[in-house]
Amino acid sequence: MLGLSKIAKKVFGSSNDRYIARLQPKVAAINALEPEMEKLSDEALRGKTAEFRQRLADGAALDSLLIEAFATVREAAKRAIGLRHYDVQLIGGMVLNDSSIAEMKTGEGKTLVGTLAVYLNALPGKGVHVVTVNDYLAERDAEWMSRIYSFLGLTTGVVVPGKSDDERRAAYACDITYATNNELGFDYLRDNMKFHREEMVQRDFAFAVVDEVDSILIDEARTPLIISGPTQDKSDLYTAIDAVVAELGEGDFEKDEKAKSVALTEDGTERVEKILAEHGLLKSDNLYDYENTAIVHHVDQALKARTMFERDSDYIVKDGKVIIIDEFTGRMMDGRRYSGGLHQALEAKERVKIQPENQTLASITFQNYFRMYPKLAGMTGTASTEAEEFGDIYRLGVVEIPTNVPVARQDEHDEFYRTAKEKYDAIIKDIEEVQKKGQPVLVGTVSIEKSELLSELLKKRNIKHEVLNARHHEREAFIVSQAGRFAAVTIATNMAGRGTDIQLGGNADMRIAAETAGIEDEAKIADMAATIRAEVAAEKANVIKAGGLYIMATERHESRRIDNQLRGRAGRQGDPGRSKFYLSLQDDLMRIFGPERMDSMLVRLGIEEGEAIIHPWINKAIEKAQQKVEARNYDVRKNLVKFDDVMNDQRRVIYEQRREIMDSENLAETITDMRADVVYNIVETNIPPKSYPEQWNLDGLQQAVDQTLVLEGVSIKDWAEEEGVDDKVIIERLEEASNKLFAEKREKYGEEIWNSIEKSFLLQVVDQEWKEHLQNLDHIRQGVGLRAYGQRDPLNEYKTEAFTLFEAMLYHTRESVTQILSRIEIAPQQVDPAMLEPEAPVIGEAQHLDPLTGENEAGQRFNPHDTSTWDSVPRNAPCPCGSGEKFKHCHGDVASGKAFSAPSGKQATNPFSTVGRNDQCPCGSGKKFKHCHGAY
Repeated sequence: MLGLSKIAKKVFGSSNDRYIARLQPKVAAINALEPEMEKLSDEALRGKTAEFRQRLADGAALDSLLIEAFATVREAAKRAIGLRHYDVQLIGGMVLNDSSIAEMKTGEGKTLVGTLAVYLNALPGKGVHVVTVNDYLAERDAEWMSRIYSFLGLTTGVVVPGKSDDERRAAYACDITYATNNELGFDYLRDNMKFHREEMVQRDFAFAVVDEVDSILIDEARTPLIISGPTQDKSDLYTAIDAVVAELGEGDFEKDEKAKSVALTEDGTERVEKILAEHGLLKSDNLYDYENTAIVHHVDQALKARTMFERDSDYIVKDGKVIIIDEFTGRMMDGRRYSGGLHQALEAKERVKIQPENQTLASITFQNYFRMYPKLAGMTGTASTEAEEFGDIYRLGVVEIPTNVPVARQDEHDEFYRTAKEKYDAIIKDIEEVQKKGQPVLVGTVSIEKSELLSELLKKRNIKHEVLNARHHEREAFIVSQAGRFAAVTIATNMAGRGTDIQLGGNADMRIAAETAGIEDEAKIADMAATIRAEVAAEKANVIKAGGLYIMATERHESRRIDNQLRGRAGRQGDPGRSKFYLSLQDDLMRIFGPERMDSMLVRLGIEEGEAIIHPWINKAIEKAQQKVEARNYDVRKNLVKFDDVMNDQRRVIYEQRREIMDSENLAETITDMRADVVYNIVETNIPPKSYPEQWNLDGLQQAVDQTLVLEGVSIKDWAEEEGVDDKVIIERLEEASNKLFAEKREKYGEEIWNSIEKSFLLQVVDQEWKEHLQNLDHIRQGVGLRAYGQRDPLNEYKTEAFTLFEAMLYHTRESVTQILSRIEIAPQQVDPAMLEPEAPVIGEAQHLDPLTGENEAGQRFNPHDTSTWDSVPRNAPCPCGSGEKFKHCHGDVASGKAFSAPSGKQATNPFSTVGRNDQCPCGSGKKFKHCHGAY
């Protein structure tokens, strides 16, 4: 079969080849329009945008404009920035428009490719987001590509840290917005913490093009974005716990580097208990008693900080702060903090000021954020190794785009050494040799610590070099841009400087900008620019003679994709180049994930010190180790998504409700419906269905009415003694009395004031309940994994408990709003709408919209015989079926007030038709409907 598949591939080509072939006629059609476009004046070319928009307004499909739009953009690029799209770049633009990932080699011009799909999809005026990996690239690409867009009459905005809400709102209102993934995600979360619609900065999502898509949607997707607020200061506790953990020895704990976890042994537990007791920190003798839960958590975090996190690898200490290092890019993540007290444990370990622990106010994963875009696309140099994940999680296909010029880079075999010292000796020797002939070298390392170790070794040999890591990220783009200069040696952490091309001879434009900074004489600037360009051209010729850029990697990364990215930095646009990986048995990847008996095997083979090994068996072992890590990391991300999907459904409900509240001028019906649910619940709790009067808990009911509804002169016992009074009568009387109280308040304070009061308190209660709900989910999430020991699926356990908590939160929200509004009294002199404005939450750290279920589809017409076309119906409004009864007494006789059952004699269109509150839920959960889907 394998032979047949190879033959078929050779004859018919791969599916990727066939896809590219199908796009070739469109490329030919775009090329055919080029002479016609060249004849147009600038004004006529700009007028194409208005023409395209008019055709869309007249009903034309967006894709029907593709050929003309792409031809327009190509001509605009030639006139605005002097660049013409290659045919392969046109193919890349079509792939992006097809909601796929365009895999293009480094230097193939992905930034320019993006303009094609971005322009086409910006024509409807709904806004296009171009997502970049850092602020520098967002600003650079926005400034550079906006020349094309503005030439064609489109507006461009950029969102980077430090911008005000007004500036962000203006940027998002543009046709095209450049921003980093973090800024987009945090703006979404912050928007859903605002109290007025006009304060929100983002528009509805339409189309996003993600540059370096593998970095953003794969590497950074292992941790969610979290916005948190401060809690009480516990600095002394962190310091005390750190001192306790510092006294532990290796026999007191066991650590698993693969899983990055650590746990106390029995001896360690006894020792910790003894030390904690001496410090008066234990509330009982046993560390794992319920009373000591918080202490156990802090001990675990302090132990992890001491044993699993290394300074200058996982974090650095700068200006008295612990700053996280991104393990994929080597950049400082200033402003990002570890959650759950881990960051405070690191601060205690490093003896710097301990910042108060934060409470989660809002969070979202990148997976769920980017899946909200109706149309999503991406581009990168390496995506095929993660094609399965892109397909499973984002439903994005990966298409490999051919290079404009064949790749001329030579990828040499890995050189493998027994020890790290032997490896570094070989690297230094190789650098010295290639530098003598003038070949530029880019040396890739996996951590700051190792980049600085290598730098020290080079200094001892007096080898001039540049170091590019998180300590020097301000100069990152400039250092990378000049890494292709004659005899240059640049040490880079992982993929630092990603997004900036390394041009042989150096980048002339960046040199000109740097060397002419501060000079105002235009003639002098022009002379200097001409001189620099001549120098760069001469250097480029010499570098090509020397063999082009040499990529030298000091070890394999966990992911083959990152290794391929590093290799791909050489050989752009047919330039010569070479790459080689230097490895040792002491590298982290081999030490943790490699074969256990490898060292002894190498000794038996008689490998001498300093001798390199090049063997297919070694390469296979390394590839297997990488595959193990890739599989583990994929599982981590997939698991994160599964758990966040549970919260995401709830997040969508809450955020949609907040929007509805903000958009409503009058919430009287909503508040009345909430109050009716509360009344129903407190009556049902104290008067069970089909129970006898002697079984009623009248005292409990009276107490609940007094506390929650605050109704004067209401005596439940008197009502109960009347003839024919049952639970339904009591519900109706309580509703009428409560409605009367609220009507009096509305009349007393006036329509405007009372509407403001209701909106203000409803938003505040929703936010407070959601914040506490997130904290509860965090606590469940941290401990639910242990239930696997009891043969229970942690995810199912989490789903069940999260739903139960969400149901309780929804009811508690209704109850709290009812109670607050029933009790509230405002002195006449204090009645001022401005006073009622909710206070925005204190946002501490920013760490790394579908409608509610049951709403109408867009454009669906109302039908009294089809409940799926009924919108939200107030409980006291006439039933839409035309029966003449109130909705709550007709088809609204379910928990939520939504129309679930079809009118009598008609076919029910909803799966929850004719379900009573106390019936079993049709979803199969085994719960009563009111405690399951009826809660919504």
